[in-house]
Amino acid sequence: AIGAILVPALIKHGYPTSYAAALQATSAELGVIIPPSIPLILYGVSAEVSIGELFIAGFGPGLLISTALMLFVWGYCKWKGWGKNDGDGRMPMGRATLQAGWALLMPVIILGGIYGGVFTPTEASAVAVFYALVVGVVIYREIRLADLFAILRKSALSSAVIMFIIANAGLFAFLITRAGVPDAIGRWLEAVLQSPALFLLGVNAALFLIGMFIETSAAIIVLAPILAPVAMHFGVDPVHFGLIMVVNLALGMITPPFGVNLFAACTVARISLDRIVKHLLPFVGVILVCLMVITYMPSLSLFLRDLVYAK
Repeated sequence: AIGAILVPALIKHGYPTSYAAALQATSAELGVIIPPSIPLILYGVSAEVSIGELFIAGFGPGLLISTALMLFVWGYCKWKGWGKNDGDGRMPMGRATLQAGWALLMPVIILGGIYGGVFTPTEASAVAVFYALVVGVVIYREIRLADLFAILRKSALSSAVIMFIIANAGLFAFLITRAGVPDAIGRWLEAVLQSPALFLLGVNAALFLIGMFIETSAAIIVLAPILAPVAMHFGVDPVHFGLIMVVNLALGMITPPFGVNLFAACTVARISLDRIVKHLLPFVGVILVCLMVITYMPSLSLFLRDLVYAK
């Protein structure tokens, strides 16, 4: 959804298409870390942990990763000499905000409706489409009724490609789960790793590999009930461990062979997967460093939780 706007804008300002796609795929990962997050809900249900506490705890890791990515992108683009024409054609911020006011209301309506209990996340998608249609046709008048068929056709094709990938990734995850691979890994980690630091390191390594082949939600549902009690045995807070799991498995969205974000970004940018890998590796490295900070600095995740819940 956002890539269809941002990727062409980046290309227009002189950024390589492969870099624009890699940046979009990586930043989209933040959607499952910063609330509202379906993987955090699944972990909370599977591990019997407060979803409210997980949501509050997600802001620290989310802000760390987003800040690290922004600093890396700024430095990398400075080094490459990209972005020198970013200001071309830019209008003043106040005027731009005023003109974009109706569009900027969309996330407010979506998140406000979800948090307020007005509609579910699935229903929110329908509300968003209807709102965008009204704003685009009636208010901004940038969409003509004659354009709707082409818009719907393009949306259907993009959605079909992504859903086909997700469906096949889900089938593969089902086969691996039926074979008992995740359960065997969990039992092995519990038996072999005897200290909290080694346990967390081993879990991160295992989750990184698992995330490459199993969809995030499926991996959480299977592994959380196995690993969360072991983490508590080692003295790891279950909320902190939930953030470790979600951040790590979210990396699977941008790591081949089943990186859903990669295929979605390549579909939007209309490039092949092999072209995106070169620019993707530094982003993966940045997030891995952040993951280690999140793993071994529990206060980053638990500070806000402890403050809000007075623990």
